[in-house]
Amino acid sequence: MSMLFILLLIVGVAVVAVLWGVGIYNGLVTARNAFRNAFAQIDVQLLRRFDLIPNLVETAKGYMSHERETLEAVVAARSAAQAGLSAAKANPGDPDAMAHLAAAQGQLNAGLGRLLAVAEAYPDLKANQNMMQLTEELTSTENKVAFARQAYNDAVMAYNNKREMFPSSLVAGAFNFAPAALLDVPAEKAAQVREAPKVQF
Repeated sequence: MSMLFILLLIVGVAVVAVLWGVGIYNGLVTARNAFRNAFAQIDVQLLRRFDLIPNLVETAKGYMSHERETLEAVVAARSAAQAGLSAAKANPGDPDAMAHLAAAQGQLNAGLGRLLAVAEAYPDLKANQNMMQLTEELTSTENKVAFARQAYNDAVMAYNNKREMFPSSLVAGAFNFAPAALLDVPAEKAAQVREAPKVQF
């Protein structure tokens, strides 16, 4: 009787341990899928942004014939950003892919910033209805990208916390749950965002 009790106790402990491990594994999979889904939202918004840029360049081209270099820089930065997005989409959370995407987006941000700054010198272009609409859509899309990036970074942090905390770290290590990288704002853009506005009277 005592041998049967010990055997049942061992089986019971093994079943509890397996169920515990399965629960942790499923939690890690859920967290990983959450940050991948959050990255898919970034993808949607960046694709929308990429679609707007050729129209913006075409509209500006008619007014800014002397700014060919600026326009070409935006087109080249767009191509690089699309390549960065493709690499990141293949492996969301991969540190190299996310760093490449962040750098490419930083170059595109800088190119668009120069284009819009130069456009200020062309009153007819600023007053163009198509240019105003494209600029407004681009601004709206930029806001959506920022919200999507924040949601992604939050999901990555939750996943990384889950995979690093004990006892989940044991299961994460055994099943090769790699750490995920945040999508950071490039330094040039971050400086613009974090800098307090200057007010003069």
